[in-house]
Amino acid sequence: MDEQQAAAQSADAIPAAEPLALFAEWFAEAKKSEPNDPEAVAVATATPDAAPSVRMVLLKDHGPDGFVFYTNAQSRKGGELLANPQAAMLFHWKSLRRQIRIEGRIEEVEPEKADAYFASRSRDSQLGALASDQSRPLASRGEFLARIAKVTARHLVGQIPRPPHWTGFRLVPHAFEFWIDRPFRLHERRRFELGDDGQWTSGLLYP
Repeated sequence: MDEQQAAAQSADAIPAAEPLALFAEWFAEAKKSEPNDPEAVAVATATPDAAPSVRMVLLKDHGPDGFVFYTNAQSRKGGELLANPQAAMLFHWKSLRRQIRIEGRIEEVEPEKADAYFASRSRDSQLGALASDQSRPLASRGEFLARIAKVTARHLVGQIPRPPHWTGFRLVPHAFEFWIDRPFRLHERRRFELGDDGQWTSGLLYP
């Protein structure tokens, strides 16, 4: 690394700012630059005896209250979230060479909020939610398509009700880690943690 490169990397690119505001800034940039699904996020859950699992979901809302996504509460992730209400998220935006890790407790969204989001979905997505026993064994693709056809026949007109097991979860953060890719793997990392006084503190981490 020459002197010019070293100087360019000496300044902190991740400010010691309020992490929710910093997330909103990075997320807005990702929406402009990421070619597909900037709202895609990996969500890691665990059973009560700490067996982990992870999958991609789509972030549907974020703000001071936390980070919201929707799923079938009877799915594997839904069951784990209800039994062990804590989780971690990872956003990775390759176009920006950035990622954000978020850790926190889980709470179920209010029924009216789940109702409103379900009503905003396309009719085909609503029918799919009614027909799918998410995460359970399926004999064939044809069986699933047949179930969708039956559900569709029962709901040719009118509003489709939200299934009681289809809901939303909110991750309420207590820690963030912001990461920026740097040449030669000399990456920049800053971790934020929420104190008992409700204030965020932060510091850099070695890459």
